[in-house]
Amino acid sequence: MPVFDVLPQGPTLTAHEALSGVFGSISLASWIFLLVPQLVENYKQGSAEGISLAFLAVWFIGDITNLAGALWAGLVPTVIALAIYFCFADLILISQCLYYNIINDRKSRRKSTRSTLTQDSAEQPLLSRRDSSIGLPGSHRRRSSAASRRRRESVNRNDSLARIVEEESGHKEWIKNTVSIIGVCIIGTAGWAIAWKTGVWVPTPDDNDAGTDLAPGAQVLGYASAVCYLGARIPQIIKNQRERSCEGLSLLFFMLSLLGNATYGAGILFHSVEKEYFLTNLPWLIGSLGTMAEDATIFIQFRIFGDGAAQTAAVV
Repeated sequence: MPVFDVLPQGPTLTAHEALSGVFGSISLASWIFLLVPQLVENYKQGSAEGISLAFLAVWFIGDITNLAGALWAGLVPTVIALAIYFCFADLILISQCLYYNIINDRKSRRKSTRSTLTQDSAEQPLLSRRDSSIGLPGSHRRRSSAASRRRRESVNRNDSLARIVEEESGHKEWIKNTVSIIGVCIIGTAGWAIAWKTGVWVPTPDDNDAGTDLAPGAQVLGYASAVCYLGARIPQIIKNQRERSCEGLSLLFFMLSLLGNATYGAGILFHSVEKEYFLTNLPWLIGSLGTMAEDATIFIQFRIFGDGAAQTAAVV
């Protein structure tokens, strides 16, 4: 969630600067709504097993260093306020995940205890019922054969149902996600237009970029946050690969992340590609554009492994 971009003010609006403003506003809208889909997904599932806590922890560290760098550099209050919002949003998601993990762990332990207590009492009646059928020649084989056929038919029906459910839910999910992404783009564009018309946002002349140097300490924190953002997704990618599933993850969460990173980088590059300006914003360009490859890896995992809908339907 990089937010550093020190832009001095100026009066002239060019096509490149307008695009820079629009992309920056869309990026801002993406970051504001970013964590909502995963919070909703965890609530619907009543679980947070799908998301890696290591992923969230490293991301939170990145947002902390991002906030520290913004304060050190003395950026505008809106940028600092957004960095604070990121940190609080991270804490909300981490707290929700810890809550569900603790609650579900307790439920699992209670269930295991009850199962152990009832196992011995359940074994004896089962053995008695098995013994009562031994004296009827062929009856056990006939019942077993019929039961096997019924099980195979049930499995086939469940497999077909699982495929239908997966296709329908996948289709609806992609439509919902696409509409959400379009909505975020519209909100971001409208926000920029309103800000420009009201004078809250004004274009920045390129010839002022040379004077936008950051303090060395703020620059170091910028690179530290970039490293955290780049490394944060690695535990999640490993977890998905190990479990061969993306169940419990919100695809929209990563789509908004991709949109936010792409538009943030585009906003910087459309403003200027002058060497001084580029080097000033390099850490946050690395943090935003570099994570896009990792988001793409998670999209591939969604495509290969799915989100567990088929497996859940088959079990039901």
